[in-house]
Amino acid sequence: MANGLFDCTGKVTMVTGGNGGLGLGFAMGCAKMGGDIVIWARNEEKSAAAKVKLEEAGAGRVLAYTVDVSSEEQVIAGFEQLMQDFGRIDCVFANSGGPPIYDSVFDMPTAAWHEFQAVALHGAFFTLREGARHMVARSEAGELGGSLVACGSLSLFQGLAGKMNYASSKAGVAATIRCLAVELGKFNIRANVIAPGLVITPMMGDDPNVEKGLLGIYGPQTPLERLGHPEGYEGIGAYLCSDASSFMTGETVIIDGGYMIRP
Repeated sequence: MANGLFDCTGKVTMVTGGNGGLGLGFAMGCAKMGGDIVIWARNEEKSAAAKVKLEEAGAGRVLAYTVDVSSEEQVIAGFEQLMQDFGRIDCVFANSGGPPIYDSVFDMPTAAWHEFQAVALHGAFFTLREGARHMVARSEAGELGGSLVACGSLSLFQGLAGKMNYASSKAGVAATIRCLAVELGKFNIRANVIAPGLVITPMMGDDPNVEKGLLGIYGPQTPLERLGHPEGYEGIGAYLCSDASSFMTGETVIIDGGYMIRP
C-alpha cells in the first residue's frame, strides 16, 4: 500500500502507548503506509505482540522500547536510543494515558490527580519537547520537517462530571500543541491534536456486554449510529505522519462519528 498519497516510507514514527488501543491504531496506519515504527510502552508482552502485527501490516522496521513517559530521564534516554537505532525521528504521537474512573470531584484523591497528570500531561510534554528537539536539530542541519501529534478527546469541548483529571490533561496537551505549532512552524514542524469520540479499546476489558451497553446509550446520539474502534484511526495516523498533511498545523481533528454535531 506504500507509495500512495499517505506514503510513510522512510519516515520514523514513535507512538507512546503504541502497543494497544488508539496508539496501536495510529501506529498501524503508518505501518500500512510503509513507515518505520517505534513503540514506547511498559508491557513488554503486549509490545512484542504489537510488533508482530505492525510488521505483518507492512512496516519497514519495528522496534519496541520499555519507557515510562512519566520519567523525564526515561523519555530522554528513549529518544537517544531511537536516534542510535534509526538516526532520525519524523513523527511523534503522544498518546499514553489512562481512563477516567471517578464520577465525582469529591471521590478523586489528590494522589490520583497527580498520578494521572504525571503520565497524561507531564509525560506528553516531555515526549513532545524531546521529539521536537531532535526534529529541530535535523532541520538546522538542512532537512526541514516533522510532525508532532497529541491524542485529545471530546472532553476538550464538553464537561464531564468527575473526569477533571482526564479532561484537564487533554486540554493542557492541546494547548501545548498549539504553542508548539506557533514556535516550530519556521522549521516546517507541524503540531496537531486528534480528538476521538467514544472508542472501544482493550482498556475497557473484554466483556462484550460493555460495548453493547455503550452502543445502546451513545448509538442513538451518534449520526453514524455506532461506536469507534482503533481501526478507524489508522487513516488519520498515516495522514499526519505523511507529507499529505504538510500544510496543516495547530489544528484539532475531531473523529467521533458525528457525535459533536448531533441535533
